[in-house]
Amino acid sequence: MSVRLKSAVLSLVVVASGCSVATADPPAESRVRAASVTDVPLPGEEARKLAVPFDAYNFSPAEIMTIEAAQDLLIRDCMRGQGMEWKLSPLPAQADIEPQNRRRYGVIEPQIARSFGYHAPLDRPSVARYNAERDDQLTELSPAARAAYGDSAKDADGCSDKAQAHLLKDAPEVSASLFNTLVRQTFEESQRDGDVVRVFRDWSACMKKKGFDYPDPLAAITDDRWMNNQRPSHQEIMAAETDVWCKKKGDLVSIWAATEKRIQEDAILTHAAYFQALETHKERQLGAVRRVLSRG
Repeated sequence: MSVRLKSAVLSLVVVASGCSVATADPPAESRVRAASVTDVPLPGEEARKLAVPFDAYNFSPAEIMTIEAAQDLLIRDCMRGQGMEWKLSPLPAQADIEPQNRRRYGVIEPQIARSFGYHAPLDRPSVARYNAERDDQLTELSPAARAAYGDSAKDADGCSDKAQAHLLKDAPEVSASLFNTLVRQTFEESQRDGDVVRVFRDWSACMKKKGFDYPDPLAAITDDRWMNNQRPSHQEIMAAETDVWCKKKGDLVSIWAATEKRIQEDAILTHAAYFQALETHKERQLGAVRRVLSRG
């Protein structure tokens, strides 16, 4: 069984915002493909462009991997000091890394809908290799090396904990609890906004014309028919393609994102001191990461 390496990242929740996209022709039945694919598409431009104000206070997948790279260097030096080796995992290609808000409003990428339906897309090859190496890394250690790394409560002063402490030493302590609560609250509030309710209604009517009856995009992506299947069916792929097309037709992502932006900005102003502390925590931790990486 693989063991995921410890991370120095503050535990912040990420909801799975936006830009206008051109309306495409509706999907045709003949375009539905088999669920199994050999080539995983690069993340689409529409997914890469999605951003909300809270992003400035959270760690993106790319930032988390950069933190892990700095931790690896610190762990390597610590382990070498005890006569042991620690293998570094090369970072994946930047273009392959999952965008932070890729599935915030459900599926929005035509290629992903065509290949995976509502299922989460597979990792791109360089990301898959990176995750596999890190997941398997501890299993290759001898018992002595595992103890040096600090793989249990009794090894609390191991190299992993020392690496985390080094990266966090200048970052002020701040609880993620309020942030996680605000992420959920603002996301839910955005769905009750009049403009969003209107585009949900238009999207639902568009979906119904193609035979899919859902009140909103979140209901579509969480349909038990998809969630209980390991692979997407033809019907799921057709529903996901129609979903993406209907979102584009009604400019749903752009309108929902603009609403969430306003709501999140209000929350940041209401809790200004707290968000300043989050920002300082993130800036100082990433500053420590850059210093470690610069010396190699």
